[in-house]
Amino acid sequence: MTGRVTCAIDDGVATVVLDNPAKRNAMTTDMWDALPPLLERLAADPDVRVVVFTGAGDAFSAGADISTLTGMVPGVRAPAVLAEDALVAFPKPVVAAIRGWCVGGGCQLSVACDLRIAEEGARFGITPSKIGVVYPAATTARLVDLVGPATAKFLLYTGDFIDAERALRVGLIDELVPAGELDARVAELARTLVSRSQLTQHAAKELIGAALAGEPTAERQRRWEEAGRDELAEGVAAFTERRAPNFPWKPTADPMLP
Repeated sequence: MTGRVTCAIDDGVATVVLDNPAKRNAMTTDMWDALPPLLERLAADPDVRVVVFTGAGDAFSAGADISTLTGMVPGVRAPAVLAEDALVAFPKPVVAAIRGWCVGGGCQLSVACDLRIAEEGARFGITPSKIGVVYPAATTARLVDLVGPATAKFLLYTGDFIDAERALRVGLIDELVPAGELDARVAELARTLVSRSQLTQHAAKELIGAALAGEPTAERQRRWEEAGRDELAEGVAAFTERRAPNFPWKPTADPMLP
C-alpha cells in the first residue's frame, strides 16, 4: 500500500493523518502533492476552525521517502516545499500532534505548524546532511526563528536525533505530555482554540508572519481592528454577563479583506 493523507472533520476540528505506516509515515510525492489542495479546501470550509496534523500508528513521520529525492531539480521548488508553503500560508490555527519519530520532512512539516505538542518518547531530527540535501532557505529561516541559530546549526550540521525533553528545552516543541496522553491533550487544546475568537487568531497569525518576514504591520493591524469592532463588543458583553461568547466574525473568501 502506498502512502496517503486522510482527513476527518469533527466539531470544528479537521484531523489530517499522514498514513504510510510501513515506512513510519515517510512522505511520498503523492502525499506531499495531496497537502496543498487539501489545505485549500479546509481554508474555505466554514465548519473547520482548527487543523490537527498527526501520523498513523506510533510515528509522526520519519521524513521524506528517499526514493522521492533523486529527481530534485536545482531551482525548482520540490513538492515538500510547496506543501510547506501551503501550510505556512494556511490562515487557521494548526497543531502538530507528535508521537514517535518526527524526522526530516516530518520535522519540516511540524515546524510549519503553529503549535507542536509531543508525547514522551518522541524523537526529532533534521537530516539533510546525511544525504547531501541543501535545506530550503525559507525552511531554514523558520527553523532559526523557532529554535535560534545555534540549535538550528546543530540540527542541520549533524543530522543527529534529539529526544523530546531536549526538543522542549530548545523550543522545537511547545509542550510535552506523558505517554498515552497525547490525544486527550490535543483534543483539549483544539476545543479551547475552537471556542476562541477566530478574528483574533487569524489576525495574530497574519501579524506574526508579517513581523517575522520584516514586513510592515501598521496597515494590517488597522484593517483587523476595523473588522473586529463587533467581535470586541461581543467579547466584552459576554465577559460582563458571565457567559460564553458567541463571536460573530467569520473568515471571508476575499484575501484582501480580514
